[in-house]
Amino acid sequence: MNRQQRITQWLAALWPDRPFSLTPASADASFRRYFRAAWADGSTAIVMDAPPELEDCRPWLRVQQLFHAASAHVPAVMAQDLTNGFLLLSDLGNATYLSVLNQDNATALYQDALAALVRIQLASRPGVLPEYDHALLKRELDLFPDWYLAQHHQITLTGAQRAELDTVFERLLAMNLAEPKVFVHRDYHSRNLMHLATGANPGIIDFQDAVYGPLSYDIVSLLKDAYIQWDEETALDYLVRYWDMARQAGLPVAADFGEFHRQYEWMGLQRHLKVLGIFARLHHRDGKEGYLKDLPLVEHYVRQTCARYAGFKPILALLDQAQGQTKEAGYTF
Repeated sequence: MNRQQRITQWLAALWPDRPFSLTPASADASFRRYFRAAWADGSTAIVMDAPPELEDCRPWLRVQQLFHAASAHVPAVMAQDLTNGFLLLSDLGNATYLSVLNQDNATALYQDALAALVRIQLASRPGVLPEYDHALLKRELDLFPDWYLAQHHQITLTGAQRAELDTVFERLLAMNLAEPKVFVHRDYHSRNLMHLATGANPGIIDFQDAVYGPLSYDIVSLLKDAYIQWDEETALDYLVRYWDMARQAGLPVAADFGEFHRQYEWMGLQRHLKVLGIFARLHHRDGKEGYLKDLPLVEHYVRQTCARYAGFKPILALLDQAQGQTKEAGYTF
């Protein structure tokens, strides 16, 4: 019996007198899949299918409770079977922020997303979620040389290049780790924020990897989104709005906006170097080539930040080397 058949059997046992249909809803970058169950009365729900040998539902459940308590709009849990890795969740629909954002509605939708983020951060406390510590941040940075450079561009770093890169990484991490800590969704962007017909925006999904870490991380994910780009003036306006909201709410953001902006830029560099590595790994290891089209925007963010701070020039040099090899090979990504 395959997993979809087991889901059907599970739901039929929960509601034996309610016939339903089951159709694929979406998949993500992990091994999780989602199905939409639809009943004759028009009601629907989402089944998360997380094979226990590959994915653990318990972190999702823990974060769901934390974010719900913070008045964030997350899916409600209607039923669960942790032995088989099934969760039945309320349906937040199909409309992601990415699919609906335009110049006319962006300000209102981002205002909602900023307010939800502040609520989540205000609920933060240590010792509840895993620490976004030096080891984890550095492991993420290493995805850049290991997957983006070595696997995607076949660049083998010399000993001197690797030493120089590690020095840059340590400088970057020192800034990241000096920030105040809050709950961090870790992928708070337009594909994981849902536009809801009820107006209670945003619906928030894909939060199972949440940690306790740098305050600027999620605002970077939102405003330097790997899937949609806003001009710098617009992004800066949203960032100022967030900073002002956070200060008024009592969050420990830097009192000086210039200092906060620098933290935001350096946190963004850590995130985008990681994302370059992840997108490359999704393609080369997992056969998910759809992420390749998003590499240029992420590369743009990295270049933009590295060009502003002299200490990051070694990263620019490596990107130039990778770009040179790409052009020589005739690639378009």
